[in-house]
Formats: sequence, structure tokens, C-alpha cells
Amino acid sequence: MTASAPATEGTATTPGAALTAREVTKVFAAGSGSPVTAVDRVSLSVAAGGTVALVGPSGSGKSTLLHLLGAIERADGGSITVADTEITAADRAALTRYRAGIGFVFQRFHLLPALTARDNVIAPVLPYRKRSNALGRAGELLAAVGLEGREHRLPSQLSGGQQQRVAIARALVNRPALLLADEPTGNLDSATGKEIIDLLLRLNAEHGMTLILATHDREIAARCDRVVSMRDGGIVDDRRNSAVPERP
Repeated sequence: MTASAPATEGTATTPGAALTAREVTKVFAAGSGSPVTAVDRVSLSVAAGGTVALVGPSGSGKSTLLHLLGAIERADGGSITVADTEITAADRAALTRYRAGIGFVFQRFHLLPALTARDNVIAPVLPYRKRSNALGRAGELLAAVGLEGREHRLPSQLSGGQQQRVAIARALVNRPALLLADEPTGNLDSATGKEIIDLLLRLNAEHGMTLILATHDREIAARCDRVVSMRDGGIVDDRRNSAVPERP
């Protein structure tokens, strides 16, 4: 995946992006106290199209690692390469293009309250394509996540699960090769959370995008190809999930 503008309408689905992190470190200042090492020399490789669950207690570093992979935060050490883009060495303009070509799903949805479901979906692509060209893509995605007929509803008129489906559609609008999900079921009841995970895994299977998600839920983690356990900013276990069939 190159650091480029989002795919134009009609472009075929982008295959998943391979990812390699080497000795990645992130340190945060802590006011007058000692600095906090949130990610401590983490090395991780993910095959294109793979599904990886990052698990661990609060404060283990899994959300910070996702933010580093998504270039929301910048690493203080080490390197991260996604496809052919080394994001840890990229300048600001290249990082902006990189972020525009990946998908990110947050726990708190982050929908714009004054925009309809459809307009929330197309918001990320408006700098790159005409609104009229994006409307068809938004309609297709909302139908794909089970929200056909709700395109013109505001977030306040949708349930929590429906809002997360809008957020997933928004994350897919650029046809990302990499989808990052940070506790995507954290604000949902168990039944709705299962539906969201079903949806993410189905989209991964259908479109081939690489999926990395952070979760506290071991049942969710068990449905991914790999489970990577973190504690105190480092990886303490990384194993293949034998219950998930190997990909061809």
C-alpha cells in the first residue's frame, strides 16, 4: 500500500497489507512524574489479509500500539512498515496520505452528530473526490453493514450497534488495505458486540483487508487468526489460534 490518496470510485478492492513493526517504542511524559513507556520495544509481523487480536489488561499498551500502526501517534523508536510505506520515516504530508488510505474503528464511534449516517460515511473522502461520486459508495457500504434505509438518520436516531456499523462503513469508504479496530465492542451489549465482530470478520473474508483489533474479550480474540498478548507495553505471548482454519 503506497502513501497515496484513496482509491477512486470503481477501483477494485485493495488486497490486504502486510505489516512489520521492529523494536517499536512509545514514551509519554507524565507531568512532574517519571515518563511512562506505553509501548516497549515491540516487534510484530502480520501477513496480508490476516486477523490479529491484541489482548491484555488496561494500560498494557494495545491501544497505543494501534495508534502507532495507524500513525495517530508517532513512535519514539523502532520502525513500522505497512506494505511499502515506512510510516516511522515518513514526513507529515506522506503520513496524511497514509492515514487517508487505512481504516480505523474506535470504541466511542466518533460520529459527527449533525450529519446523517450517509454523510458521516462520506466525510473522510470529501477532500479527494466529489460528493456526488461518494454517495453511491456510501449507500453500498451502509447496505453491506445492514443499514439500508437508514442513510438519512442522525446518530441520535440510531442505536449504539447501528452507530458502530456506520463507523465501520466510514472506515471502509477508502477501500483500506488495513483496518484497525480499538475495542470496537466496548460500548455495546454482548449480543450486539457479537454482531459487530461477525461483521468485521465477514468483511475481512470478503475484501481481503488485514484486520488488527484490540480487545479485552478473549472470546472475540479466539475468532482471530492470531492472539497477541500484551502487558506493561510489551508482547508476552504471540500464538496462532488453532481453532481458526489456516488461510490458503
